[in-house]
Amino acid sequence: MITFELRGGLAAAERFFDRLELVARAASLGGVESLASLPVHTSHHGLPEAALRAAGIDPGMVRLSIGVEDEADLVADLEHALAG
Repeated sequence: MITFELRGGLAAAERFFDRLELVARAASLGGVESLASLPVHTSHHGLPEAALRAAGIDPGMVRLSIGVEDEADLVADLEHALAG
């Protein structure tokens, strides 16, 4: 599991999230497949901005759980999503 923040905040994170093709979008990260979530839309949805800051949740934060897919396919999917 990795977590990273994209420059450009929530808009950049949503653009990345929407461009993923192999990695599934999920509210919960668990399983054998690669999954991605945006904490501001899932685990921390509805919290006021001050609470998000206190929890260390940036609007551009993406959580990614890598699964069993082919490494080259995963890298290609992530590069495609980041290029958006």
